[in-house]
Amino acid sequence: MFIDIYTHIFPGEFYARMSKAAPKLENIGKRMQSVTAIHDLDERFRQMDPFGDYRQVISLPNPPLEEITDPATGTELARVANDAMAELVRIHPDRFPGFVAALAMHDMDSAMVELHRAMKDLGARGVQIFTNINGKPLDLPEFQPLFDAMADYDLPIWMHPARSAAMADYATEERSRYEMWWCFGWPYETSLAMTRLVFSGLFDRHPAIKIVTHHMGGMIPFFDGRIGPGMDVLGARTTDEDYSEVLSSLKKPHLEYFKMFYADTAMFGTNTGIKCGLDFFGPDQVVFSTDCPFAPVRETFQSIDAMDLPSDQLDKIMFGNAARLMKLDLK
Repeated sequence: MFIDIYTHIFPGEFYARMSKAAPKLENIGKRMQSVTAIHDLDERFRQMDPFGDYRQVISLPNPPLEEITDPATGTELARVANDAMAELVRIHPDRFPGFVAALAMHDMDSAMVELHRAMKDLGARGVQIFTNINGKPLDLPEFQPLFDAMADYDLPIWMHPARSAAMADYATEERSRYEMWWCFGWPYETSLAMTRLVFSGLFDRHPAIKIVTHHMGGMIPFFDGRIGPGMDVLGARTTDEDYSEVLSSLKKPHLEYFKMFYADTAMFGTNTGIKCGLDFFGPDQVVFSTDCPFAPVRETFQSIDAMDLPSDQLDKIMFGNAARLMKLDLK
């Protein structure tokens, strides 16, 4: 059995409703709709069939609902998406063992109502958030109720990077060019969000909280030296803000907290990054993901096979860790 913990879908009539309600979709919406398997189940199942007992945990793709809607519309679209994904799980349990709840987080009161509805009434196995909420960092107090709730549910938070071409790479330009906002911007977004959560003391408040980072934890595994020893002198490079008590306020050395995140194998079919991430996070914190249908499924399987991992590690990565995280009763 293989459990692909991070795949994306436009369930049922969701895309049509979203396109009508959110005209700001522009090019990204057209691009996603052109990927047939994101909305055509027959095509999706054809792509899944060659891999045997291969199951996908489904979630909405980028962009965040709060980026393209007003609060009322975003809340309604989240309900539509969650109802549709729950129905897919009910009808196709052998294909979709669970779904990840969508939220519109520009209205946190409504978002929390939908979170509890999705978890309690629909059986969601966790929630998806993005690395920033309309430019706001996740460690702001207004978002704390979500982390508190998911710690209580003891189910995962899927954290997806969010950045667009509107965030320029250079101060002299208005937009990011050559899709660097995606290629390098998304790993940076993930790394930044992880750091803000660590330094805000999230893991001291909730030591058992489960956060799945997309694309093997962004830049964190590769830059562990800069993050660890390099940040031991946090504040020495800054004159206009006092960081002297940030590290001392944490209960553990700061690098240890980064290893408490979970990381997935969605690395576009290369095992170089997977090896680096596996060395950093360890086999108990790595979960199998292809990022289907936006990244190659076969090549991801092949890259993991080429690593020739011990069978116990392979079982954890390919299905065991996911089943444990989501509390799945596998049949």
